[in-house]
Amino acid sequence: MKTPGEVLREGELEKRSDSLFQLWKKKRGVLTPDRLRLFPAGPGARAKELRFHSILKVDCVERTGKYVYFTIVTTDRKEIDFRCAGESCWNAAITLALIDFQNRRALEDFRSRQERAAPTAQPESRAARAAPCAPGETFGHRGMGKR
Repeated sequence: MKTPGEVLREGELEKRSDSLFQLWKKKRGVLTPDRLRLFPAGPGARAKELRFHSILKVDCVERTGKYVYFTIVTTDRKEIDFRCAGESCWNAAITLALIDFQNRRALEDFRSRQERAAPTAQPESRAARAAPCAPGETFGHRGMGKR
């Protein structure tokens, strides 16, 4: 099982800025089983995190000669554009990690619903679970005829 701190992939990734000119900025990406962390190229700046519980999907994958372009869509419908070198396959790694996260979360939700729905009845005693004997049979001698 994957742990939240485990690094699945690390490397260079570019994010399109939200500014008027929408410049591509190099980031160091660190992908873990529950988030994508983006570190700026310069020292001292804080990393930004995209937690998978707030990501809806990876969308609009387009390959050009040098780059693969893709968009991460958040649960509040915000779109964040990325590009990476074609051979780095960041889009595929993020998609697979997101699917794995969503599957684990769905299993946890299912198990918690099952636990809440399970009756809290007391377990039956051994005698109550045993089928009654036919008339004339004694306990422990079933199939041996009447005694």
